[in-house]
This record gives sequence, structure tokens and C-alpha cells, in this order.
Amino acid sequence: MAFQDFDQISQRRKQERQQKIRRRITIAIASSVGVLLLAAAAVCAVMYERNQDSSSNQNHGTPSSPKQVTTAEKAVKSACEGTDYKQTCENSLLKAVKNNATIQPKDILKASFAVASEEIDKVIKKASSLKFNDPLKKAAFDDCLVLLNDAKEELNSSISSIEGKDLTKLSSRTPDLNNWLSAVLSYQQTCIDGFPEGDEKAKFQNFLKISKELGSNALAIVSQLSSISSMFQLPDVKRNLLTVYDDGFPSWINQDHQRMLKDDTAKITPNLTVAKDGSGNFTTISAALNAIPQEYTGRYVIYVKEGIYQENVIVTKEMVNVTMYGDGSQKSIITGSKNFVDGVPTFQTATFAALGEGFMAQSIGFRNTAGPEKHQAVALRVQADRSIFINCRMEGFQDTLYAQTHRQFYRSCYITGTVDFIFGDAASVFQNCMIYVRKPMENQQNIVTAQGRLDKRQTTGIVLQNCRILADEKLKSEKGKFKSYLGRPWKEYSRTVIMESEIGDLIQPEGWMEWNGDFALKTLYYAEFNNKGAGSNTSGRVKWPGYKVIKKEDAMKFTVGPFLQGESWLNSASFPVRFGMST
Repeated sequence: MAFQDFDQISQRRKQERQQKIRRRITIAIASSVGVLLLAAAAVCAVMYERNQDSSSNQNHGTPSSPKQVTTAEKAVKSACEGTDYKQTCENSLLKAVKNNATIQPKDILKASFAVASEEIDKVIKKASSLKFNDPLKKAAFDDCLVLLNDAKEELNSSISSIEGKDLTKLSSRTPDLNNWLSAVLSYQQTCIDGFPEGDEKAKFQNFLKISKELGSNALAIVSQLSSISSMFQLPDVKRNLLTVYDDGFPSWINQDHQRMLKDDTAKITPNLTVAKDGSGNFTTISAALNAIPQEYTGRYVIYVKEGIYQENVIVTKEMVNVTMYGDGSQKSIITGSKNFVDGVPTFQTATFAALGEGFMAQSIGFRNTAGPEKHQAVALRVQADRSIFINCRMEGFQDTLYAQTHRQFYRSCYITGTVDFIFGDAASVFQNCMIYVRKPMENQQNIVTAQGRLDKRQTTGIVLQNCRILADEKLKSEKGKFKSYLGRPWKEYSRTVIMESEIGDLIQPEGWMEWNGDFALKTLYYAEFNNKGAGSNTSGRVKWPGYKVIKKEDAMKFTVGPFLQGESWLNSASFPVRFGMST
């Protein structure tokens, strides 16, 4: 009986196995048929799409929807290919343009600006809930919010500047776009730098990580506009660094500004006069600035009579096209003493801050008298685009002149200091300036420049042309006790060019100094061309990969024309401007 039962069980299992095999065969056949049907459907769909595309092309209509999506994706991938943060670029831009049925290069540009602006909004929202008990950290936080709003404004300006323009006209905006986007990156880094080392600084670095990546990507996309346009089989767009106008002036300079540039300052009738003795409209410069009408159009001129004005002055962003002139840089003097040691962030220590576009100063002195023991103490901070300083004097010790952002031109100015006393991330050219190094504290070394370029595509840098770099009277007799250098890299892509200048014997043979170990030594750009003086010999200079002794054709790139687009806004100035080389 046992064997019989076993035989019956074996038979049932055999039948079950046969049934499973038949089911598998049936499923396999069904699946094969399904695959064949799907493949056939796909072929039909492709044929249908090709026929539709062909019909559309014949009728000059718009491409079909699947083709639009593909074009957008290809455009985004092409635009992001040249960026340093490709994944961030693709993720952000695909979301921004996915529903765009007729995508153009301008749309890619606008989207890159817009996503960066939106990210800054998110950072501001996150940061607004933070609380600070430490006064220095609270001040740094307040500066941060101001700087982030500045960054947002400049991104929005970038968007507005390309509205309504076709591709062939976008190239005329390239210098401005590079200028604004370079400033956007600088504002964000300045926000971070304002905090002392610690949790708060790390927190803001984390907050701004994506925002900085998006800003860098936007700058990269502007730099490759031609390659993006080729995706659309549109005319190649060439970079037009200089815009020529029939009357010799760019459109942003109004008639009053032209008059100021053409005429002698002494012949100009000022809108307001400031005088310590009460003989003018106001006794303080701040009061005169506050009296500028909000709806005023044209250039507003303020005459500052001889006197020492102890006040901290801000020419706000709303105060555009302001000219301020005095009786001489050692007669009309603005002075203050705010400093870092006393608990003021470097950003706020400036005796005078120029933010409004088109600011001009002539024959005025700017001082910070805090002294070397107070460390960072700014005499003049300049954020204003297309700003001009003629025959002015900037006196301080550490961080005297903060050339913060945008395009700046200095002619025949007198600048003194000790540590990093010309610093910042502007595109700045100093012509025929007297640069005097002062006696520092016993444990300090002198450094003339500390340029803060963050990104290899930023159009920023410090250029000293036909200047004199010498020791002042107090340092001259003791210069052997202190080491002095031409510059050190504040940020990774720091860029400084010294050309056709006199370099005194106070400068060390190696010329340049490290910031911290090998930081930035491969990525910086420090260059010298045709200098003279006892400190100009380049044979003993540093051997860093980023240091170069350049030729004339390379030096030409850093003259006023190509570097500042100066021929469009300094061309008809009454004061002398050198657009090329001296030799």
C-alpha cells in the first residue's frame, strides 16, 4: 500500500510539473506577442512623428511636442557642459525651461539668472529666522542680508538687460552681464567673510553653497553664448567688449554727465555746497547727500569746501551719478576711526562708502585714523560701478582701500597703508598713483594688494599701471626691519597685474607672499610687465605656477579699454586717461 501511495504522489507531481511547463510556454508566447505589438506600435509612432515633422517643416510650422522637449534638454545640456557645477546646472535649468515650446539662447540665459535669484530668496528666508546675541555676529548678519539683496538686485538687472533683445544684440550686454554676475559672487562671499570662524560662518557657507554654484554657472553660460547659439543654428554671437556711439558717449551717460566729463570741475556750478564754517548749504556731507531729490535726473554735484569732516558717509545705491569735489586732497578731508578691534565688521568700518553707480570724486581726502594696532580699518569702500577717483587721497593702515565690486578707475591718487591696503574684488585700474607703504606693527609684514577673485570667469582684478610703490618717510629709515610684498592671494583666483610702474627697494626679491601654505598658488594670476626701480627685478620672484612675467600683448588686455570697457565711459573725460600702454 505504501508503494502504491508513493506512485500516486509521483504521478501527481509529474502532472503538476507538466502543467507548469505548459503555463510558462503560454506566458512566453504571450509576452513575445506583446513585445512584438509594442515594437510595432513604437515603429508606427516614430513613422507618424517623422511624417508630422516633415509636414510641419514643409508648412513652416512649429515642431511637435516631443521634439520641443528634446530641444530644450539638448540646449540645457549644451549650456551646462562648460560650467563647473554641471549637475546643479542641469537640475535647475531643466525645471525652468521644460515647458518652453520655443526655447532660444536668451531663455537659457534668463533661466540661469532667475534660478540663482530664486535660490538667494530661499537663503534670505532661511537666514531671517536666525537670532544672534553676539553684537559682532549680529552686525555681520545684518551686512549679509544687505549683500544678498544686492546680489538679487543685480541678477534681476541681468534679466532686465536682455529683455526684448534678439540674439545678435545680446553681445552688447556681455560686459555688463560679466560685471554684474562677478559682483553677485563677491557679495555672497563677502557675506560669509563677515562672520568670525565658527558655527555661524559654517552655517552661511552651507546656506549659500547652491546659490554660489548657480552664480558661477550663470557666469559660465554668459561666456559661452556662441556655442549655445550654435545649438539653434543661429548666427554666431561675437563678444563686443567696446560699444561705439555716434556722439562718443554710451547711452547710460546723460547730457549733464557728458558736461561734467568735458568741462573743468572748477567751472561747474554745484547743486549744493558743504562748508564747515557755515558758508555753504550744509555743514556735513551726509546732510548734503540726504538733500538730493529722490526724483532728480542728471548729474548731481556737491562741492566740499576746505575742512576736516569727521563723519562716516554713505553714498547709497539710490544716489546715482553723484559728483563730489573738494579744494584738494589735503584740504577737503573726510575722516573716521571705525575698526575691527573695537567690534565693527570690516565691511562697516569704512569712513566713506560709495555705492551709487557713476560716482565721481575729485580732490578729496579719505582717512581712517584707527592706527595699525586696530587692524582692519577701511578709509574708502567702493561698490559703485563706473566709479572715478581723480587726485584723491586714501590714508589708513590695514585695509585702507576696499575696491569691493564693479568697474573702478583711479587716476593720480595717493594711497597709503600697511597690510592688504588695496583689496577687494572689483575690476580696478590705478593709473599714475602714488602708493606709499607705511610702518606697520612690530610683528607685521606689509602687503600692498589682496585681490579677492573667486571664480576663474570673473572679470575682476587689480591693475597698477605707471604707479610708484615706495616706502613713506617713517618706513624708509627702517625698511630693513619689515618685509614688504606686492600682494597675496585673498581668494582662489586672485588676479593682480603690475605694469610700467616703479617698484622701490622695500619690496622683497620674491615679490609676492603666500596667504596660507599653497592655497591658490596654482590658480592665481599675478603678472608683471616692464616695471622699473630697485624692487622690480624679477629674477628672484616666486616660482608659483600662477605667477608670470608677461609680454606686451598680454599686458594690453589689462589696460583701461579692454579691462574696464573704459572707452565707452572715460573717452571724453577732461582729465588724462591712458587707454593703452605708456611704451
